[in-house]
Amino acid sequence: MEMILIKGGNFRMGKKSDVGKATDLEWPEQNLSVKDFYMDTTPVTNEEFSKFIKETNYVTDAEKIGTSYVFKLLIDENKRNELDKLNVINWWYDIKGATWKTPEGPNTNIDSRMDHPVVHVSRNDALEYCKWAGKRLPTEFEFEYAARAGLIDKNFPWGNEVKNEKGEWLLNIWQGKFPITNDVEDGYLGTAPVKAFPPNNFGLYQMVGNVWEWQLNRRWIPLDKFKNFEIEKEWDKNNKISNDEYALRGGSFLCTDDFCARYRVFSRNGNSAKSTSSNLSFRCVK
Repeated sequence: MEMILIKGGNFRMGKKSDVGKATDLEWPEQNLSVKDFYMDTTPVTNEEFSKFIKETNYVTDAEKIGTSYVFKLLIDENKRNELDKLNVINWWYDIKGATWKTPEGPNTNIDSRMDHPVVHVSRNDALEYCKWAGKRLPTEFEFEYAARAGLIDKNFPWGNEVKNEKGEWLLNIWQGKFPITNDVEDGYLGTAPVKAFPPNNFGLYQMVGNVWEWQLNRRWIPLDKFKNFEIEKEWDKNNKISNDEYALRGGSFLCTDDFCARYRVFSRNGNSAKSTSSNLSFRCVK
């Protein structure tokens, strides 16, 4: 995986107002200082994750559990009636045999998606990859600092618009009526190749959209707590197998203002560490 040196500095983390979900704790803004670090230019790809599996014979959480969550429109319509969907969120199906290498279940594969981000990886799986690669997961403040790429008061790594002056989409999110129809204006129903859209000013690809990315710190940390956050100590404490709630960043191909608007540089989310699905991935730093 290619890495880029992110020169540290000061920045304002979060947003100015409470527009959105108060439980996400995205405001008030905090002035933070970030040290230099290296970051993967893209989420970890299927190709790179395959190397890790080949060298270590690691078995992912989805493989151990035997099932993982797959978004409904990624499943053949004729097969949906035979499958179990979640009662509360009925656009997720719990598919037997869905894993990082069989993302929609048995008889599917990643042969044509080696340059896509690996999915169906839990935070625990990401930790094992990091140990193998000699890296770690980013903190939320490192991730946001890198996503902003020096821009101030912007929603996205390039500005405030989701399209460029030619009308082309700059990220992979949902277009249409969620979760019924996706107009696929950005070209992708599911994940996109990791370099399908232009990088930000730091040379980092898809810091918003495409896939959610696991973070080092736990979920729901108030922004002001990051002022005294000791990365090394937290990494030692939080790089162990668990099922606690941890932070996610970036949004995914399922984000839309009608449902999940969490695809901006300041947006926050989280999930239990063993969770796996069609839109959960990660990238590393060191």
